[in-house]
Amino acid sequence: MLNLWKNGKMTKKTNIKVKNAILIGALCGVSYFTVYVARNILSAVSPQMLESGFTEEYIGRASSVFFIVYAIGQLINGFIGDRIKARYMMSFGLVLAGICNIVYPFIPASGVGSIIVYGITGFFLAMIYAPMTKVIAENVEPDYAARCALGYEFGALLGTPVAGLMAAVLPMLFVFGIGGGMLLLMGIVIFISFLALERKGVVSYGKYEPTAKGGKANVKMLLKHQIVKFCFISAITGVVRTSVVFWLPTYISQYLGFSPEISATIFSAITLVISLTAFLAVFVYERLKSMDKSILLLFSVAAVAFLMVWLIKQPIVNVVCLIIAIMGSGCVSAIMWCRYCPGLRDTGMVSSVTGFLDFLSYMAAAAANLIFANAVANIGWGNLILVWLALMLLGIIVSLPYGAIAKKFKADKSEA
Repeated sequence: MLNLWKNGKMTKKTNIKVKNAILIGALCGVSYFTVYVARNILSAVSPQMLESGFTEEYIGRASSVFFIVYAIGQLINGFIGDRIKARYMMSFGLVLAGICNIVYPFIPASGVGSIIVYGITGFFLAMIYAPMTKVIAENVEPDYAARCALGYEFGALLGTPVAGLMAAVLPMLFVFGIGGGMLLLMGIVIFISFLALERKGVVSYGKYEPTAKGGKANVKMLLKHQIVKFCFISAITGVVRTSVVFWLPTYISQYLGFSPEISATIFSAITLVISLTAFLAVFVYERLKSMDKSILLLFSVAAVAFLMVWLIKQPIVNVVCLIIAIMGSGCVSAIMWCRYCPGLRDTGMVSSVTGFLDFLSYMAAAAANLIFANAVANIGWGNLILVWLALMLLGIIVSLPYGAIAKKFKADKSEA
């Protein structure tokens, strides 16, 4: 009877933890969904903007400024997020981005004012991700934290088609207005909800402070958590996640010989399949029960798949192999964001590290985008595929369990 009572008590506690995890995860997931709706509005309404007199050069410049500021914002806001409550960071970021989103289309494009406003929007939107990851890591059990992170990764994927749907049925001003309104509303909801959760003790801050404070001590702590390895992983997967996917329509059209219309259809189908990446990543991780083994396996699968992309020219098989390659790399990225970053809660630097890794990811993608654009003309698609393969091989090298190998070597040496 005593054991049953204890088990019942444990079940009740577990149910409360699950409910809290679902509530916090839902708030964060919907918040990130609105962020990705806002992020994709410019791309979605660009045909309308061109018809209204905007130029391709202007849209491209505004988009570039946005993502550069967004990447820098991830770095800065990540560090700030470890010092300010997520309630303030997330709610203020959402509200300020919402105001900018509403104001932006009314500013004349002839000057630099509109581009500045759109760039600032990127900085405000960058106030969400790192503090959100921190609040989940510090207030949700590790087993549930990965699923919460999975929820907002899915919310991000859902935001893109929603922005496209809005642009398909509404005028440009309405799309920016509704996107801004969603951000404003969500900012208010986050502030009120997190305030209530803080008062109930469900959300609290400062529970996980670095055991040893100071620059060198923090670096040593992060080195223990394999930060160098994940810096490389962030850059490598960022290139594939952002830049390689960006060039897919052109690759399908130019290299595989499909018409632009069919290429667009194939690209839509590919992105739909890729949207399942985060779920596949959690499935692989929970089977292997090891982050290192999962990452090494997935990079290896991606490398083999990119090799098949290079060897096999038959279009359908080539596309299938390309999907596997991108999903393999994407799974590594999902494990990093959904498992590694929330798992840093004992360091007290979840927000800082998450923001820094996100910064590296976007900056690597931006650099690769410029390089790939010239590479297609200079070396051709075949050699560019080999560059993608080389990135996966670098990922395998980075992912090797050097610590375990060193321990085994020392053990063998001592036995000898």
